[in-house]
Amino acid sequence: MTTAVRLPRRRLPIGTLVLGGLVVLAFVLAMIRYAGGLGAASNLNDNYAWGLWISIDLLCGVALAAGAFTTATAVYIMGQERYRPILRAAILTGFLGYLMVILALLVDLGRPERIWYLLIFWNPHSVMFEVGWCVMLYTVVLALEFSPIVFERFGLRQPLRLIARATLVLVIAGTVLSTLHQSSLGSLYLIIPDQLDVLWHTSLLPLFFFLSAVAAGPSMVILESSISSRVFKRGLEVDLLGSLAKAIPFVLALYLALKIADLGIAGEFGEVFNGSRNSALFLLETVGGVILPMVLFALPAIRRSATALFLTASLVVGGLILNRINVGLVGFSRPADAASYVPHWMEFFITFGIVAAGLIAFGLVARYLPLFTHADKAGEEGTAH
Repeated sequence: MTTAVRLPRRRLPIGTLVLGGLVVLAFVLAMIRYAGGLGAASNLNDNYAWGLWISIDLLCGVALAAGAFTTATAVYIMGQERYRPILRAAILTGFLGYLMVILALLVDLGRPERIWYLLIFWNPHSVMFEVGWCVMLYTVVLALEFSPIVFERFGLRQPLRLIARATLVLVIAGTVLSTLHQSSLGSLYLIIPDQLDVLWHTSLLPLFFFLSAVAAGPSMVILESSISSRVFKRGLEVDLLGSLAKAIPFVLALYLALKIADLGIAGEFGEVFNGSRNSALFLLETVGGVILPMVLFALPAIRRSATALFLTASLVVGGLILNRINVGLVGFSRPADAASYVPHWMEFFITFGIVAAGLIAFGLVARYLPLFTHADKAGEEGTAH
């Protein structure tokens, strides 16, 4: 009598199970929102028409996906071939970031089924019209830039050759589109000078949105590379990431200098130290998210350390997130009798679920497609400290 051999069951990692649970919960909550309207799943009201989903999912999501266009620009336009090993992961991070932004918009829009109306009902005088078109077109560009990974996996040589010939055009288009809508998101808030605190409201807000995104893009690439190297047990390109970090202090210094000059010319510099909640938040985002990482990234010892790179990049990303929350939500002044806004727990968990879906998608691509083909070779040559 033969005994059946039992194969060991392969259990899913606890992290994957948690992420999957968040995605399922977010899907259920989104169905509740679609069935019952925005009021069923959020605390938005007439005084707070834009809340957590816009400040975090849209404003932060678009900016943190900027690593795709900054890295592609460095490789294909500036000829910095040494960054090619980290390019595919940067493009994937940007692509998933924009897909998550679109998912969040579908939840936040009052009539999400009309999102496609942008294609046929044109309003070229609207900033939101320009942002919508740029986001839509750049998502298509990112999909095309990502497609060679799929073509390589399945041996589709002809489409691979076609994309290779169009790569430079795609990168130029992506750079232009990113520049337009990163800055235009700041332009949305120019029309409310009497509501947005003077610490953030300025005619230079579009430029500040663009510069902060340019600084956050490479920082997100550093974070993504650091985390994926641990999760997927691959080499970390410390030398490449350290080289990439060299540019960040210059962008942050320009941002800081313009911000100080703008406040000084407007006669509002004293507001920075007036002791209010807004001044405390402004100082936190400026000192913790601009000045401190600017100084740290300028130090060679920081750029040679994997841990220091990760922590300093986290400061830049955290500073950008706080800035977008301040501009999009906290920095507004409201009437004394206005209804308050505290995000509903469903708003948080829908956001968590969208982020979890992006993390799962990144993991699946990394596991089944040649995402780190070039990066692994660079990681073997670099040394993680």
